[in-house]
Amino acid sequence: MASLSRALRLAATCPHRNPAQGLGPRPRTGGTGPTTEKSVPYQRTLKEAQQPSAEAQGPSQPLPRAASVVVIGGGSLGCQTLYHLAKLGVSGALLLERERLTSGTTWHTAGLLWQLRPSDVEVELLAHTRRVVSRDLEEETGLHTGWIQNGGLFIASNRQRLDEYKRLMSLGKAYGVESHVLSPAETKALYPLMNVDDLYGTLYVPHDGTMDPAGTCTTLSRAATARGAQVIENCPVTGIRVRTDDFGVRRVAAVETAHGSIQTPCVVNCAGVWAGAVGRMAGVKVPLVAMHHAYVVTERIEGIQNMPNVRDHDASVYLRLQGDALSVGGYEANPVFWEEVSDKFAFGLFDLDWDVFGQHIEGAIHRVPVLEKTGIKSTVCGPESFTPDHKPLMGEAPELRGFFLGCGFNSAGMMLGGGCGQELAHWIVHGRPEKDMHGYDIRRFHHSLTDHSRWIRERSHESYAKNYSIVFPHDEPLAGRNMRRDPLHEELLARGCVFQERHGWERPGWFSPQGPAPVLPYDYYGAYGKRAHQDYAYSRLLGDEYTFDFPPHHDVVGAPALGADSAFAVFSFSFMTNLWLGGSTARAAGTWGGGGFQSPPPGSTVYTCMLNHRGGTESDLTVSRLAPSPQASPLTPAFEGDGYYLAVGGAVAQHNWCHLTTVLQDRQFRCQLVDHSEDLGLISIQGPASRAILQEVLDADLSNEAFPFSTHKLVRAAGHLATGTGMLTCGQMTAPWRRVWPSPASSSLPSPSWGARPWRSSRLRASTGAWCASRLTRRCPCSAWRPSGEAARWSATSAGPTSASPSTRPWPMATSGTPAAGRRSRGTL
Repeated sequence: MASLSRALRLAATCPHRNPAQGLGPRPRTGGTGPTTEKSVPYQRTLKEAQQPSAEAQGPSQPLPRAASVVVIGGGSLGCQTLYHLAKLGVSGALLLERERLTSGTTWHTAGLLWQLRPSDVEVELLAHTRRVVSRDLEEETGLHTGWIQNGGLFIASNRQRLDEYKRLMSLGKAYGVESHVLSPAETKALYPLMNVDDLYGTLYVPHDGTMDPAGTCTTLSRAATARGAQVIENCPVTGIRVRTDDFGVRRVAAVETAHGSIQTPCVVNCAGVWAGAVGRMAGVKVPLVAMHHAYVVTERIEGIQNMPNVRDHDASVYLRLQGDALSVGGYEANPVFWEEVSDKFAFGLFDLDWDVFGQHIEGAIHRVPVLEKTGIKSTVCGPESFTPDHKPLMGEAPELRGFFLGCGFNSAGMMLGGGCGQELAHWIVHGRPEKDMHGYDIRRFHHSLTDHSRWIRERSHESYAKNYSIVFPHDEPLAGRNMRRDPLHEELLARGCVFQERHGWERPGWFSPQGPAPVLPYDYYGAYGKRAHQDYAYSRLLGDEYTFDFPPHHDVVGAPALGADSAFAVFSFSFMTNLWLGGSTARAAGTWGGGGFQSPPPGSTVYTCMLNHRGGTESDLTVSRLAPSPQASPLTPAFEGDGYYLAVGGAVAQHNWCHLTTVLQDRQFRCQLVDHSEDLGLISIQGPASRAILQEVLDADLSNEAFPFSTHKLVRAAGHLATGTGMLTCGQMTAPWRRVWPSPASSSLPSPSWGARPWRSSRLRASTGAWCASRLTRRCPCSAWRPSGEAARWSATSAGPTSASPSTRPWPMATSGTPAAGRRSRGTL
């Protein structure tokens, strides 16, 4: 038996990896390999020894010929989704598990449930999980799920952390979650074994607790089957059969197994670490990585009984009550990647790498000193899946109709399972979730990123390493940067632009008087033999803004915003999304209640909302109705029937692309939706002087009489053919425009001087702006854009959505009513 203090000494003296062995992350284990099974005291309750493989056993019951929904994966999310589908009255729902329920990742999870999160939606999701495991299942089945309500305690060892907890407490009050901010003395009275000498305070949530994975999943399956659902174990999925309908739309047709096929129109991928492999069976991209995630179980500790679970975020460690002992785990800066995920791995564990895990021990001993002399009973190191933003992947995959995701839960599948299972079931049945699940929706990611291995790996690592960090308002990632850059990137960088990252775009945020602050290649914070960047200007500027008060650069950001109210300001908005909708039924598609927007008269523009079939708002956008053009280019598209230019902003572009595409497919409208976002760079001039500035470069009369409100027509801009529109909002007359931008140096317009943060703080954010578009061609995958000298189109827009995030770019073309063979391939321009 080893004590935690001895384990810490061993970790400190363990030979570290030589940086010369490689630059990138590598799997590291302390034993015989990544698939070594390790016995833990409760493993036999989940897997009896010497059992034959799933293939040898065969399915636990005969396979049906067809199912309304097939859920793949019998872990927390799979069982919760099946249960909630059954509660919604879905008949013929089926769950397939390749081994036995909880195998893979769920069986070894710590099972913690913390009710408070920084998001109101997550608080609701967690509350539903708690209701299901603590009340609903026991009432329905008479079985106890293993729920233990011992409370939760968040540790604040600095003032900012305590401020964060006070915000959580305020949010919890609005949703009926009881919580209390305790002083160090009150914390000591509640948890006598805790060292409180360095504490500012704690947040105590008395109704937090711990779930039992096996008990919860067993009870869920019992409740689901009682409502007509079916669970089949020992039945690995070997393929997903896909059909293409008469309109070229790919749809789920069947699930293939080693024991037969099951016809189904709907598949739910709840395969955890193996979700990527299931996605590849259907041609669906699943952006997640597999990592080792570990905790150790101590020997008995006198006086620990009935103590709350503890999260010490600043030490990046948690302490989970386990009977009369503790489980100790956390998130480290150098997690071990599981490079080659084995499909034979079921109830196994990895040998614990103490060199990696040892960093948690010192923090645990500091917080609960008795651990220094407490023995270690067992180690639990298993695989978990992690995503680029540490949020789950949910919703219908953009690539395949009827293929839903419920995976990538970042070791939180137990606590989020009930709420997310309910929303996913509602999504499947009604076409959308009840709550605002955009933060979990797979459509939040730009499609060019979801299969970019470097971006996924870097961002997943950083999100893992920073999981316990304070979430400050103006923080930005350092990983996965410079994926998409506009044509003005280098000029803005030279002027001191501090960029923000949104869906791969480097978006201008604000301008630092200290000079250029480029974003450097990701250094993994010095892990894996990487050398951490020294004197990193961009990182230093971000660190200066780590506050909930006014940041030190507040006045620098605010000065241009104030100046814009009386004069003008210039923005680079190349992250906006530019869509063209055209065809014989384009007007019907646009105005149809299920995906529609207000259709303006020809030659005009309107700022409007895009609606869904329930009358809810999918997004706000600007719509310009186009006249047919003899030229065919991204700026003057050729079409028959009606044509519209749609300016979509913010993080909802991919979401809106998928929504419009779904409407076109389901209603069988014969029109095309084309995306030219990567072809165009946008500049916005805003403020009362914007019309005077534009008059200098436009060969057109911009007076009220010649160019009335909401006009959209062809003009000349700096010698280029263009279109223009004038709009009036917020009591100000502005002239928003879109034109080709030959190059920053050759234009008489002022150079862009500030970015998104001043725009968000300015009242012009709700006003209109002047937009400029460049026809661009790609130099190389990593470079900025360059102009090609093609013609231009000016169009009227407002400042667009109030979202802080730039747009995503969906596939370049989606069609309805055209043969599949005649389409352009995804990812091409």
